[in-house]
Amino acid sequence: MPENPPSSVLPSSSLSAKDAAFCRNLARRLLSRPATPEEREEARRDLGRDPDGMAAVGARGWGRVLAVVVSPEVRAHPFPTVFYLVDKDLSRRASQLESASAMRGWNLRLEKDPGLRSDYLRAHLMYLRFREEAGKILGAPPFPSQASAGGMPERVKCLHALLAQSLVMGPGINPIGDETAKEVGAW
Repeated sequence: MPENPPSSVLPSSSLSAKDAAFCRNLARRLLSRPATPEEREEARRDLGRDPDGMAAVGARGWGRVLAVVVSPEVRAHPFPTVFYLVDKDLSRRASQLESASAMRGWNLRLEKDPGLRSDYLRAHLMYLRFREEAGKILGAPPFPSQASAGGMPERVKCLHALLAQSLVMGPGINPIGDETAKEVGAW
């Protein structure tokens, strides 16, 4: 089996210059303010465990930490999930959607809707670009694969990851994360 290319040769060049700049600037802005001990403790309480690799808060709402930015390297191992949902209420609601077969519906829509597939691919490429930028800022080695999170770009596997991307990057980036944000009451 061929080895996956390092993130520096991933197809992020398929992104528009505007999208690439957005990812670079967002990574710089978020990571310019590392997570405080209080924010790490809040994330730990909601997760029920230490937030390994937490570099910064990615999204807040209702006075709470909703999602965090995680280093692409955790405990000296590659970690693909750079946006991590930590809010326990949103996590519970996303789990309820998953239990109700929402992912099956999304996967059927992805099969039939070329516009949705195209937008989802863009979300995947922006995820990769953000992770690459975050890795540079945090001094992590290039990520060894094209894996992003949530099943992107081919299927829907985890609504939590897609919701976290939408919360951190904002609306208009990940269409499935955006719809999930609406369904769980995050927006």
